[in-house]
Amino acid sequence: MTVKQERFHVTPDGETTQADSTLSSFEEGFLVGLLVGEGHFGGDGRQPHVTLRMHTDHEALFRWLERRLPDSKLYGPYHHGGRSYFQWMARGAFLREQLLPLLERRLTAELDGKAYQRYAAMKERYRL
Repeated sequence: MTVKQERFHVTPDGETTQADSTLSSFEEGFLVGLLVGEGHFGGDGRQPHVTLRMHTDHEALFRWLERRLPDSKLYGPYHHGGRSYFQWMARGAFLREQLLPLLERRLTAELDGKAYQRYAAMKERYRL
């Protein structure tokens, strides 16, 4: 994310556009704030992941994540049990090579002790 990566996406009307996954300092802080407040640092027992799950009312935010972080994954919308939500996930190479370096720079115990502990536990459990 600190190095500009060139990716190309096809829009619904078939037009190819270039996606830029370089985040500004503001965007990095915004992402960390989202993950501290709403995210989950964990894994499935085999591999680590960071997830963000929110109501479909926040679709624009999830589409922004999808555009700005094209190597991450967006799932949904899901509708069940009277709930509607999207789920964004960071795992695999994207997590290790892009998100973890950002979190190492921006997420500190002084910023949010509880979120930092969850993040540190994920890193320890999955040997990151």
